[in-house]
Amino acid sequence: MSRGRHRRRRRGRALRAGLAGTALALTAAATLISTSQATGGDNPGGLKPLTSASEIGKLQLRENLVGKATLDTLTSDMGGNVGVRGVLQSANHTMRNKAACDDTERAALPVEPAASRAYCWDSGDATTQKWLPQSVTTSADADTDGLWGEDRVILSGWTHNDRKTGEPAKDKGLARVAFIDANDPDNLKYRWVLLVAPLAGGKDFGAVRSPIGGMVWYQDKLIVTAKNGAGRNSALHVFDLHRILQANVKSHAVGKVSGGYSAHGYQYVLPAVGSYSLTGGRCTASDDNGVPCFGSLSLDRTSTPNSLVANEWFSSAGSEPARVWRYHFSTALSRTGLLSANPHGIVNADEAYETKAVGLQGVISHKPSGADKADWYLGQSPGGRGKHGTLWRQTADDETGADAARCTADQSYACWGQHTESLSYAQATGELWTLTESAASTDGEGEPEAIPGRVLYAVPLSAVNNSMN
Repeated sequence: MSRGRHRRRRRGRALRAGLAGTALALTAAATLISTSQATGGDNPGGLKPLTSASEIGKLQLRENLVGKATLDTLTSDMGGNVGVRGVLQSANHTMRNKAACDDTERAALPVEPAASRAYCWDSGDATTQKWLPQSVTTSADADTDGLWGEDRVILSGWTHNDRKTGEPAKDKGLARVAFIDANDPDNLKYRWVLLVAPLAGGKDFGAVRSPIGGMVWYQDKLIVTAKNGAGRNSALHVFDLHRILQANVKSHAVGKVSGGYSAHGYQYVLPAVGSYSLTGGRCTASDDNGVPCFGSLSLDRTSTPNSLVANEWFSSAGSEPARVWRYHFSTALSRTGLLSANPHGIVNADEAYETKAVGLQGVISHKPSGADKADWYLGQSPGGRGKHGTLWRQTADDETGADAARCTADQSYACWGQHTESLSYAQATGELWTLTESAASTDGEGEPEAIPGRVLYAVPLSAVNNSMN
């Protein structure tokens, strides 16, 4: 595609990015109407199907798996699999329930529909700007009964904030996952696990340095977004929940050290067992080659077979239409948790659309019982800090427009949480999970200031749909 054609395509599909109105106080009442009945240019309308082979081909992946011998060597040298339960039993951080969250944290919750459950992080993680919360998945993704073994678990992916000044180079790009014990909904606890990649045939490992804007825990695998990480064209990293390993040396190093293995001060590591790279080349949000940068991920259990859903990331300050698409998971017993690939390791997208909703931070697809088409829910973030976002519901070729809750005071669509990140639907409980990322400002000298507002919360999907009627 030529540069001129690409620019004409962007201008022809441009959408005004600014959401009408300002952030609303949580005490404001909400008057809801279908946005298909609303006026104004903010409604992104329906999804446009992408059907050409060239468009679908830009979403193609190549599977790259680490050899079993390499993984077995590292597992053996580090004392064997600790297991998810082992991590949960050593949880050393406590989450605060909604009542114990402060006013600023509660203000980050959605105006409409109201969160049914909400939790805030411990004091250190709630305010640090060294790390940013970006993604969520649960054991309801892993198995239909909502449990991993006997445990109910939530995973949250955090990425080191490389924009923060004064941070050591060795910290840049680090990625970690909070393993949250959710067995008692009134007493959530968590432990951090560092993401790593095997080196030297399994005799060593290095840090996985990549933003993890999305993550899905399906069967025994955890798939997270990668931004040109281990390989130049990496799109996704894959981890095996049966290979959680324990470091035995506490230091800032990552990998093999004198006396054993160190994980930057963390007790546990999760080694990558593979990755998926984009066959079209390295992704760049402004690149004319049309190769997408993955923004977030989710699981759709209503598709046949089950599928991994993804959205493209563009800045909320832009106007570029974004793509949403899916890959089917493999149904082979020998490929649990992996995507469906042909004998050459190629994974093709099974369905793709374009949306005019800009600044997407999360996506889920869910087909209601008896429906012909899936509903796509898109979390749209505002351009400025301290503002509520919008949760849109779109379907393909729907000329009536998209739906969203609409709130009083300024009648804007900004009813969702403040600066929400990825979405995850727990089919076992009917809850839609997401989390908010506190925005960073500067103190006038370029140093980011911590702004509280980090909340992990759930809303019943039925309440989301009711708010749009």
